[in-house]
Amino acid sequence: MRREHGSVSGFLHRHFLGLLIGAYVAAGAVPGAGRWISELARAGCVLGHPVRISAPAVMLGALLFAAGFAVRGEHLWGMFRRPLSLVVGLIVSVVAPVVVLMAVAPVLLLWHDPAEARDLLVGLAVVAAMPVAGSSAGWSRAADGDCALSLGLVLLSTVFSPFTTPLALGAAGTFASSGASEVLNHLAGSGGAGAFVVLWVVVPTGLGLLSRWMIGGSRADATGPWVKPVASVILLVLCYTNASMCLPGVVADPDWDFLALIAVAAGTMCVAAFTSGFLAARSVRADPAQRAALVFGVGMANNGAGLGLAAGALAGCPLALLPVVAINLIQHLVAGYADARLRYRKAM
Repeated sequence: MRREHGSVSGFLHRHFLGLLIGAYVAAGAVPGAGRWISELARAGCVLGHPVRISAPAVMLGALLFAAGFAVRGEHLWGMFRRPLSLVVGLIVSVVAPVVVLMAVAPVLLLWHDPAEARDLLVGLAVVAAMPVAGSSAGWSRAADGDCALSLGLVLLSTVFSPFTTPLALGAAGTFASSGASEVLNHLAGSGGAGAFVVLWVVVPTGLGLLSRWMIGGSRADATGPWVKPVASVILLVLCYTNASMCLPGVVADPDWDFLALIAVAAGTMCVAAFTSGFLAARSVRADPAQRAALVFGVGMANNGAGLGLAAGALAGCPLALLPVVAINLIQHLVAGYADARLRYRKAM
């Protein structure tokens, strides 16, 4: 039985990019199921704050719970052995995307459709404000990276995200066009960005860590053959569900120049993020293991959280999901190139 689950997990890991592309194709061609899942939502209240409880948000919480549940104690404490690399990585992961947005925003003012420019900038800003992606630890592990540093970047960026996410959104709003600035400042303030990351990112991660501590590390590791494939499937369903809200309109009436602009902007942001990771590693004179952890940690944002936030809070910006979807795909392509570069450097 364990071998069967291991083979499923291995298949999902090896073919994840192809399956992700397939999920996006399905979202554009047969979006009915995804839209039905998106509509499974209701308004709620947590500690006096109104929240939107939806099926996609619950799936995101499940992913973050699984990520916390998989963290080993020795890695958790080991992340503090290299505080300089950890601090530099955290700072760069927050600052670098905002700097890229500062460079991109004036260019978008030249775009002929202000509504498209607004939605594109808002989508890019949502990604820039997200914590480090949990999948970055997987890429780092595959490249023989420093596991403790990778997990430290993921966990601490998640812990600080209730503060850094609104801060990054507000910073982006200060230099954005008037339409985008209004949306971003609202999202940073009363728009629920902080409450969203607390409820659906920080709390599930903490519950995962607590659950592992309560049942013991060996028992938690024994569930790995079950948890990993389930988490991969949930992530694919989440991507399909959120993409089903925006891709069908693109398929039905494609705006090729806007799609090209999204691809260029998303690609620029991803390449800049991974380049920042390489520069951060150079600045602290990282060894090969630390370099891999910093490159993937700085380079990859938690787009599952970005999709969840955008889908739930940006109804007034219908195209804002498109750049989030694009970055979710492109960052894995850039991660593959970065992995090849790291392996080449290691072989030299």
